[in-house]
Amino acid sequence: MRRLVALSLPVVLGACVAGPPPEIATPTPELPDDFHFSSDREVASTVAALLPRDDPAFQSLAADAVRDAPSLSEALARIEAARAGARRAGAERLPNVNAEGAVTGSRINPNQFGDGAAQGGFIDTEQVSYGANLVASWDADLFGRLKAQERAAVARIDSAGASANAVRIALLAEIAGSVIDWRVLSARSDALRQDVEAATQLASLAKAREDAGIAPGFDRVRAEAAASASRSRLAALESERVRIVGRLITLTGQGGGDVTAALAQSGMALDPGPAPDALPSDLLSNRPDVLAAASELAATDADLAAAARARFPRLTLSAVVGLLAFSPGDFFDEDSIVGTLTAGLAAPLLDFGRIEAEIDGAAANKRIAFAAYRGAVFQALGDAEAAYGLIDAADAEAALAVQERDELARAASLANTRFRAGLANFLEVLEARRAADASGERAAAALGRAERARVLLWQALGGTPSAAQEG
Repeated sequence: MRRLVALSLPVVLGACVAGPPPEIATPTPELPDDFHFSSDREVASTVAALLPRDDPAFQSLAADAVRDAPSLSEALARIEAARAGARRAGAERLPNVNAEGAVTGSRINPNQFGDGAAQGGFIDTEQVSYGANLVASWDADLFGRLKAQERAAVARIDSAGASANAVRIALLAEIAGSVIDWRVLSARSDALRQDVEAATQLASLAKAREDAGIAPGFDRVRAEAAASASRSRLAALESERVRIVGRLITLTGQGGGDVTAALAQSGMALDPGPAPDALPSDLLSNRPDVLAAASELAATDADLAAAARARFPRLTLSAVVGLLAFSPGDFFDEDSIVGTLTAGLAAPLLDFGRIEAEIDGAAANKRIAFAAYRGAVFQALGDAEAAYGLIDAADAEAALAVQERDELARAASLANTRFRAGLANFLEVLEARRAADASGERAAAALGRAERARVLLWQALGGTPSAAQEG
């Protein structure tokens, strides 16, 4: 009975070192039933269709980025680091076995045992011992401290994986946006070349009229100025192309020649498709930043459990079996076998608040993680709402820009026809041409913004799963 009381006393006192961990509520944030800015009409479209999947430049550059992009490689390396941490945490729950061997030489002073021992030669002053041992130890983890630490490490693998997926989605979205910008530049270039050609024809007509003496040279100068303005805008597009190539080099980890060759492939037409329907609740399972925040919250919950279980005793079992001899020839004799078996129980008694501080710190980290999780959820909700609203606004702008382009082109054509029929003067033709100039460029830019808005929605909804995730 006395032994039982002696063994139970550390357990009782250890449980009283710090109080239980605080209860921290982590409810799932309440989201609306639908997106406020989403279209009311039902459309047959998918999230994947928001990307320019059929554009060969996007296909090529996206494949290069998934294979070689530095940012994605870094994120994948973080997953491997998290997996290593989880393996280490799991291994801590298993026995630890070591092998050791030693040859030890020692010399003593026999006078420490008395003058008689020294004079009689009863003491061997020099001794060599030979030993080899297997040492095993195991923390029985009675209260689950190590198990909680393993749960935290596994949750951080999920967090690292979700973060890597977020990097992949951001990478593909940037590449898609850059490819769209490149196609917009091509469309703007085509429109400006048409403006230059039309202005050049007007300048030729004005010169012919000037040479015939039926029109002043002022008409020719104004027509040539309009052509020069279009040529100037056309030349300015080259700097935008260079910036796009540079951005894609950074994103994909490829050389300038490879990027330029990929962009040189004929690509998609600027024809924005319908936006797919989605629900705000989908963000909780699709958005990688939300999933990463949820995994980190689970990890901090396990950290809090591990910190709280440090209040309880730890049972450690250890054993040593080996050979000890004082002569190489006796090393494998039966008498050379030695061993020990130990069961140790250690419990905190007075730590002056150390464990309680650890618990409070872990609780604070859990509150931080929950706040970050809520922030990620509402960040996702805001991104998706803004993307839906941006699509509506961009589509309306693009429709008006295309209508303006078509109407101004028709007006310029009518003015030219009336002038050739003698029903309008050259000034009316020039003014109609000036109004039509850059309308095609503006329409192409507006269509590009509508396409880019769809890429933003794709990213806001969490993208589409990678091939590895789908498998």
